[in-house]
Amino acid sequence: MVCATRSIHGYREVILKITIVGAGAIGGLAGSYMTKAGYDVMLVDRWKEHVEAINSGGMFIDGIRGEMTIPVKAITPDQLEDYVKKTGLLEAVLIATKSQHTEAALRHLLPFFGPTTFVVSYQNGFNEPMIAQVLKEAGLGGTERVIGSIPNYGGALVDPGYLEFVHEGPIQLGEMSTETTPRLLELSKMLESLTNVQLSSNIWGQIWAKEVYSAQVVFSALADARIHETLGVERFARIAGAVVREALEIAEANGIVLEAFDFFDPANYKPQTPADTQKLLDNINHAIWLLKKDQKPKQHQFKKKGSGIWWDIVYRNRPSEVRSSNGKLSEFGQAVGADTRLNDKMNSMIYEIEDGKRQLGLQNYDELEAYVKSIGKELP
Repeated sequence: MVCATRSIHGYREVILKITIVGAGAIGGLAGSYMTKAGYDVMLVDRWKEHVEAINSGGMFIDGIRGEMTIPVKAITPDQLEDYVKKTGLLEAVLIATKSQHTEAALRHLLPFFGPTTFVVSYQNGFNEPMIAQVLKEAGLGGTERVIGSIPNYGGALVDPGYLEFVHEGPIQLGEMSTETTPRLLELSKMLESLTNVQLSSNIWGQIWAKEVYSAQVVFSALADARIHETLGVERFARIAGAVVREALEIAEANGIVLEAFDFFDPANYKPQTPADTQKLLDNINHAIWLLKKDQKPKQHQFKKKGSGIWWDIVYRNRPSEVRSSNGKLSEFGQAVGADTRLNDKMNSMIYEIEDGKRQLGLQNYDELEAYVKSIGKELP
């Protein structure tokens, strides 16, 4: 068990207690590996059957690192009050829900905050400013309580108590204030139990970069197909590249300095010549390779064959987080007068699929390709 020591700048040097809200692939893998390393972690998830399965049999994980079962503690949100009464106020809170559920999850946690409780947005989307605003309205501080992150590994919640680890990837982590604090260093050490952690002095720029990159992930979810059949096809990749280029222009219009990461180099997404376009396509193919390089199909037949957006739509039959992540990107663009037409079109197609008004399929790429041409946004 980790021992607590007191603080620099009002923070604990050692985190005694981690609470992860959302025990799906991202939160569940982090919580399981940190628990395995001996840290005090509680998973909180509203899916009762999932929590019951975790508590009765542990978290079963298969995929790229083989099969394992890790005993992990888990509760449902209605059990939080009793948990806090027994263990004390929350300390480090990692919100790992889908983006659209962030605010509701945070507001449920507020009564259990102490004077040094802090929140990590451990998910996709532009959630950090909203988290800071909710904390400010509640009289609990603001940005100084928020850490941003990008978990760039991937997985899937397959069934209650069962996660699939789909691909390796680092975690980017940084204070929204851009400081390097004791709590940041300790949290980094804890998350290293799962994967490599890269500390960032511009985490907001990295979050934006992930959302710009994610435009091509949304694109890949327009068809019920493997990634090599969508982004891996040059014709389709050229459409995706045009979508990402527009997303990059939205970031620039907002004055954001984007940071490159393993899957994405924004410098490649503003091609001026056919040679530049080829470099962009090579970048997309490299991202596909990174996502698949650790998979051994002869050892494990992966259930998750597409993005998290695809997984939500096809496997879990529920709305994805596109509205609150890539949809938010478009809103940022519209607020500063940027051209968002291509991202708006793509997002609207996803919404129609989720609403049962459009079929998944490669025909969606034909339609989007025609739209790219009609507004003059083809790549050179």
